[in-house]
Amino acid sequence: MAITAQEVNKLRQMTGAGMMDCKKALTEAEGDFEKAIDILRKKGQKVSASRADRETKEGTIVTKVSADGTTGYLLSLTCETDFVAKNEEFVAFANTALDLATENKANSVADILAVPFEGITVGEKIVELTGKIGEKIEISHFEVVKGEAVVPYIHSNGKLGVLVGLTNTNGAAVEDAGKDVAMQIAAMNPVAVDKDGVDASVVEREIEVGKDQARQEGKPEEMLEKIALGKLNKFYKENTLLSQAFVKDNSKSIAQYLDGVSKGMTVAAFKRVSIG
Repeated sequence: MAITAQEVNKLRQMTGAGMMDCKKALTEAEGDFEKAIDILRKKGQKVSASRADRETKEGTIVTKVSADGTTGYLLSLTCETDFVAKNEEFVAFANTALDLATENKANSVADILAVPFEGITVGEKIVELTGKIGEKIEISHFEVVKGEAVVPYIHSNGKLGVLVGLTNTNGAAVEDAGKDVAMQIAAMNPVAVDKDGVDASVVEREIEVGKDQARQEGKPEEMLEKIALGKLNKFYKENTLLSQAFVKDNSKSIAQYLDGVSKGMTVAAFKRVSIG
């Protein structure tokens, strides 16, 4: 049957798919719009499957904080090229996905993908976008941080985001301090808040590396453990947030900086996500 330009344009407005794709889908569906939409969706699934092994090293990070300021959310939506990452529809969908995640109290990426959206799920919508755009698209991270006050930070390129949860704020204005600490995390990439948060496997590895270095330097065997522990303390100072030197003032640590802003204030938790 003949498909009119008006019908093609109507389906394009309904789905956002390309003109030729819409015409082919309508022709195959014999003018049935619902069937045509299913055909376009199936095309998206096919494209998605064919690109499953592609790497998504571009994208955008979006953040949101609850009205009471105590819970922060971070979502990264990734794709294959910078061109797509800067597309308005792509960025808008990232924000929509984050809104849906918070509204539906999602705790993981899997939770978000199952959330209903425009008659389908978020996961199915991503498949549609993959078919429409022709690139692999995925929600690569979803993080939640809680604290007395949570401060978000997104680096200027939109590909690095941080959430910082502060505690013992004592009612102080903490936005600037939180931003300072978030920028510290973005720049220095600490492995944990403090030494108690460092994974045991990391501690074991650092001790073994320290022993091996000392052994190669010719140190006596009975001294290796003590030397390695000294090196471990240096690792903590350089790689755990509260012990790191504050990048804006190397004369004080992050712990000392926060305590100076408000007595006893510290970091309860943080998350750092980088794309690429």
